[in-house]
Amino acid sequence: MTAEPFSLALLALVAMAILLDLMIGDPRCLPHPVVGMGRVIARLERAWNRGSPRARQCKGAIMTLLVVMGVYLLAWGLLTGLAWFHPLLALAAEIGLLASTLAIKGLQDAARDVARPLVAGDLVGARRALRMIVGRDTATLDESEITRGAVETVAENSVDGVTAPLFWALLGGAPLALAYKAVNTLDSMVGYRNERYSDFGWASARLDDTANWVPARLTALAMWLAAFTIPGTGTRGALASTWREAPRHASPNSGWPEAMMANLMGVQVGGTNHYAGVASHRATLGRPLAALEVRHIALSIRHLHGTWLLFVLLMALMIVVKEGLA
Repeated sequence: MTAEPFSLALLALVAMAILLDLMIGDPRCLPHPVVGMGRVIARLERAWNRGSPRARQCKGAIMTLLVVMGVYLLAWGLLTGLAWFHPLLALAAEIGLLASTLAIKGLQDAARDVARPLVAGDLVGARRALRMIVGRDTATLDESEITRGAVETVAENSVDGVTAPLFWALLGGAPLALAYKAVNTLDSMVGYRNERYSDFGWASARLDDTANWVPARLTALAMWLAAFTIPGTGTRGALASTWREAPRHASPNSGWPEAMMANLMGVQVGGTNHYAGVASHRATLGRPLAALEVRHIALSIRHLHGTWLLFVLLMALMIVVKEGLA
């Protein structure tokens, strides 16, 4: 790490990483750390996910520890080694690594890819675009359901793709932000409640819940504050409604950004999805004051940008207060 934790210097590096992500996103021509993490996790899962339930839990916990600590130490070692050659090399590498943990541009572009065919009346194209970012069946979805899928994706990923990496980056630079992405990748690969992963992925799922607990709630607050500057949103009652509705979500964290975005836009999300033909029922969140339409995708993107900006401002305020008291 090239700057002190939770400092204005580190905040400046994070700001540069945000700008880099907004400009270029994740170029396909460059290797991405998460891809490497995924390959390691897949190999370990194939080799270790066997035996009794207790054995699977233990081996899954060991894998989680090895992957997370391994990613942290690799990033720390890389930055330390580059700093030995020249501080500017380490500085540039840290900015690049920090940018790789963010998905602001990627999330925005994915949502727009869904909205574009919807505007043109191309439901087949919109379903195809949505299928790239969700796990649910999309073949029979209408405009409202396609929009719901896109809005839910933007809301949920505003935490694990944007604010949570920012939160951990400000606490520990690129090594800690990448360690968080390792936690998130582990959960996305093995953190499922099914026969194959319920035991082996238990530790990964619990660690992901813990790592997102504070960022998810700060995200909801930042989203609410940012909404005062966004036309077409209703802030009155949104905070109280979100506080009441968020715990209904199956995830201890995803309900906070989803409920807040739904309440601010005056729409309802959640309900029934189908996965491989099997219905899955989720709690509904928000206020169904308006039917979900393609315009709500654009509105969700505006909330995404307002949220990360307010989140950074909140973190900056806390850093200034901390340094003023030091």
